[in-house]
Amino acid sequence: MSAFPVILSAPSGGGKTTIARRLLERRSDLGYSVSCTTRAPRDGEVDGRDYRFLTSDAFLTARDAGEFAEWAEVHGNFYGTLRSEVERVLASGQHVLMDIDVQGARQFHAAFPDTVLIFVLPPSGEVLKTRLSARKSESRERLLVRLRNARSELGEVGRYHYVVVNDNLDRAVDQVSAIIDAEGLRHDRVHAVEAQVEALIAQLEQEIHVFSRGD
Repeated sequence: MSAFPVILSAPSGGGKTTIARRLLERRSDLGYSVSCTTRAPRDGEVDGRDYRFLTSDAFLTARDAGEFAEWAEVHGNFYGTLRSEVERVLASGQHVLMDIDVQGARQFHAAFPDTVLIFVLPPSGEVLKTRLSARKSESRERLLVRLRNARSELGEVGRYHYVVVNDNLDRAVDQVSAIIDAEGLRHDRVHAVEAQVEALIAQLEQEIHVFSRGD
């Protein structure tokens, strides 16, 4: 099966990271591209597993060197995905699964056009606010910023190939998994047809050559 990137986007608190983790536990054909960020680690997060935690200077140096497939400033912090990390996972034969905000998804899709874009919707604004409020790291001011950003991000849904409503986590995980399976079959069909077309062209060129000689 041909490997391709899969991006999950959602407003902060939409559940994209939890869905990604469930899928990585379930599917051996998925690899995770660890993103870089300048924000401080949250409780339980491990450098190199959840994120690569960089200083602002280190991040900007990598950005200026063109090392990121995408990068964005979100909620006052920088986030980015290293091209080398994506290429490493794809070369292993695994699909690259990432949870990226809408700004980064646009850039990434331009760099890797075969990327499958999936937007994860919260079931309601009230549920989203409740999820964000449950984070002890969120002040009232930061919560307001995230809610305003969520309103803006929802305007980007039309750019995505698929939309999954996360009103039930198990069902949302199943739906994203089914999308990956369907896209895998589509990619394989496309590559199979391309190979068949190339073979037909070669055969026709041979027939044209023979026919033009009058044999």
